Amino acid sequence: MKIKRLWWLLPLLPIACTREYVEDLRGVCFERDVLPVFQSNCTQSGCHNSQDREAGYDLTSYDNIVSHGIVPGDYKASKIYKVLVLPGGDEAMPQSPYSRLSDEQITNIALWIDEGAPNSTCNDNTVCDTTDVSFSQSVMPILQTYCNGCHGGSSPQGGVNYNNYNGVKTTATSGKLLGSVQHLSGYSPMPQNANKLSACNIAIIKAWVDAGAPNN
Repeated sequence: MKIKRLWWLLPLLPIACTREYVEDLRGVCFERDVLPVFQSNCTQSGCHNSQDREAGYDLTSYDNIVSHGIVPGDYKASKIYKVLVLPGGDEAMPQSPYSRLSDEQITNIALWIDEGAPNSTCNDNTVCDTTDVSFSQSVMPILQTYCNGCHGGSSPQGGVNYNNYNGVKTTATSGKLLGSVQHLSGYSPMPQNANKLSACNIAIIKAWVDAGAPNN
């Protein structure tokens, strides 16, 4: 059954942008849709990771996230949501030079809070298909979710630019991309301050690299 939910994307702005009755067929899963957003966009060096704890915030795990400004069932009252939708200023997050979250990412966080902010894991029984892997449809969405918080936007970190194909191709052909996501010896494990990518996501990236990392 298709479940229709009503949500207000930017309720704090004078003229709120709204998208009503958004169809959500799969539901929001914390493990899949919310945790990677925080880990990729909020836990960079000097920010809200378990070592630096900027402003006292550690956003690397479920327990830490829900204890910092989340009001289960009321996203409008949740401090974390409020700072994500601010148009700018010292309190808006993520701070420059990092890019603002996408509308989809903010929406998923709002829906997750509205549903009670559960520590939900994903029961995804879908078979991992690596037979028809492409850069645009298979690899880039993984990088955007798990890596571009650091390696995208206007100031990609560590000399790694995942804003476009050429930047990704450079790390793919050098072995750095696979070495990092597979947590191989001699490579910096990625995503930083986060769990290792799923076996399926790693298999998809590997299949693309093994095929010559084409721009398809």
